[in-house]
Amino acid sequence: MALAGTVGFAEAAVVAKPVAYEIDGEAFEGTLVYDDAVTTPRPGLVMVPNWLGVTDRAAEKAARAASDKYVVFVADLYGKAVRPSNADEAKAAASSVRADRPLMRKRTQAAVDALKWQAGHVALHSRKLAAIGFCFGGGAVLELARSGADLSAFVSFHGNLDTPNPADAQNIKAPVLVLHGANDPSVPQQQVDGFIAEMKASSADWQLVSYGGAVHSFTDPYAKVPGRNEYHPVVAARAFQAMNALLDEVFAQP
Repeated sequence: MALAGTVGFAEAAVVAKPVAYEIDGEAFEGTLVYDDAVTTPRPGLVMVPNWLGVTDRAAEKAARAASDKYVVFVADLYGKAVRPSNADEAKAAASSVRADRPLMRKRTQAAVDALKWQAGHVALHSRKLAAIGFCFGGGAVLELARSGADLSAFVSFHGNLDTPNPADAQNIKAPVLVLHGANDPSVPQQQVDGFIAEMKASSADWQLVSYGGAVHSFTDPYAKVPGRNEYHPVVAARAFQAMNALLDEVFAQP
């Protein structure tokens, strides 16, 4: 994959650079995405991608999220040696991580730390950080929130909402925003209801926005399975607006 270089989006170009890091001696590699024309420090976002992991398409999505407002780090939750090439491999990799929530939390937090380390190399405001995630990544971001991570906000796009430890919602320290497709077959209503009950039982600051007519992967231009995984440009735009509204709010705080 040609992750080094630039990623074009909306007549702009942002830099996408591979960043190597380690967790317990194991090699991981994410992608740092930012507009290098901006020299004033910007807030940072850890972005956990869908189950395909660190790919050029994930870098494209990070560029969409970054614009000139944020520095985005695409997290590697599988390890450098694991790069799924198809849905079967992605399912196996994602299922392995989802089956071990402490490991999922640890690897997502390690990506946060890897982003913080970039403050000496790019114009990053290392005390203004949030986490966003898509599909599998949305579920990982919610687990990071439940771990008590010290970030400014957590945003899940069409992510899994279940958790084996609902009481951990009491650990959440920052606003949580869930952007959900009302017709998503991968996140059934029972899971949504469970998440709402979990949040109500906690003291968390949370929102769940359910978009009518949207299914799984509604922000992904490459999702083309009608009724299951399908891009919805109108809903995608609304969801990114919701994300930016929350981030504007939390990052405006001193």
